Amino acid sequence: MTTPMWTATDVERRASDGARTAIVSDTITLDRAGRYRRRVALTTDGGQPLLLDLPKATYLADGDLLVAGSNRIMVRAATEPLMEVRADSAAQLARIAWHIGNRHTPAEVADNALYLQLDHVLAEMIAGLGGHVQMVVRAFEPEGGAYGGHTTLSRGHHHHGDAGSVHGHGHSHETAPAANPDADPAGGHATRQLVAEGDH
Repeated sequence: MTTPMWTATDVERRASDGARTAIVSDTITLDRAGRYRRRVALTTDGGQPLLLDLPKATYLADGDLLVAGSNRIMVRAATEPLMEVRADSAAQLARIAWHIGNRHTPAEVADNALYLQLDHVLAEMIAGLGGHVQMVVRAFEPEGGAYGGHTTLSRGHHHHGDAGSVHGHGHSHETAPAANPDADPAGGHATRQLVAEGDH
């Protein structure tokens, strides 16, 4: 006997404190690319057929609930291979973050590290800036994507050897602003350039 398909037409965002009042019927585990969707047929972790049918393409963060009638399906971020970027100082990490943001590259900002999708060209650039790169496997929640951001959900442009190219948007890709050595790399202006550069 065929299991009837649920249809999810709305999203309930995860509360900042993680509190839940709704009863969760099932979960669905998706990687970052799979969490930017409008309409797609899926299968929950429990084997339930599910049609995601939202009014517009929406980024689904870890912990969000898909609303399918009286059922609530919790979104879980799948683990995936990433680069973990660290540096010897907050100022150095902020400088690296500026260069990453200048390439419109999706990045997750943690207290003392940045997380990026695998890219050997970026890894070489980061090493050249004095950063330390190691491969890890974890869930990926890039800046600027949740709740409506769109540019950081695309692959962006990494300038792979295109030093002479010109592209049509009005900001400089030249000199990074001086980093404040006392700034928190998770909250300072230079690190948040990841968002500012990615949201236009």
